Amino acid sequence: MLTGLVDATSYLKLGHVFVANMTGNVVFLGFGIAGAGGISIWASLTALGSFLVGGVCGGRIGVRRSSNRGRHLATAAATELVLVAAALVVAAFSTDHIGTGSRYAAIALLAVAMGVQNAAARKLAVPDLTTTVLTMTLTGVAADSALGRGQGSKVGRRALSVAAMLLGALIGGLLVSKVDTPAPLALATGLLAAISFATYRASRSTPAWTRAGSER
Repeated sequence: MLTGLVDATSYLKLGHVFVANMTGNVVFLGFGIAGAGGISIWASLTALGSFLVGGVCGGRIGVRRSSNRGRHLATAAATELVLVAAALVVAAFSTDHIGTGSRYAAIALLAVAMGVQNAAARKLAVPDLTTTVLTMTLTGVAADSALGRGQGSKVGRRALSVAAMLLGALIGGLLVSKVDTPAPLALATGLLAAISFATYRASRSTPAWTRAGSER
């Protein structure tokens, strides 16, 4: 859901750039180099570079918190919270037409946050639950279905990923167009605050899901 919210903000208000979907940014970068109008090469490069920085940070968090999945998730969520809240402050103190400096600052902060999120999702490796890219999720639904002669499409978690991202994008788009640029970031900040609190509380217990190597 967070992915839908932040990508709605970045694409609709920060100049046709994604901060979570790096596949889209690579394609946009190619379009920009080719001279397509309305595409910023520098915005795509900023998002890509910042995302990689976030991935490095997320990887280090994963190593330091490898013994407890709950603490890993809590630390990653808290890091994201700080970054998205900072982007919210940047957007809130900008004018209706966000300036170049503020625009790139918001792109960088949000992309770093999503890099952290992706690194955490990759390390935690919950089967069939992705938080950013849905291409393989949808491929799995089709290829593993009865029509694809698979073993069953396992639509539960896969459908959850698709529905959550769709809902986030829908709400983000509505908030950007009907309210203001900071609105979806404010909602994203609130969601991350709730997630950070809930995962911190949960990480203090020792259920099976917190153990290293657990898939649940």
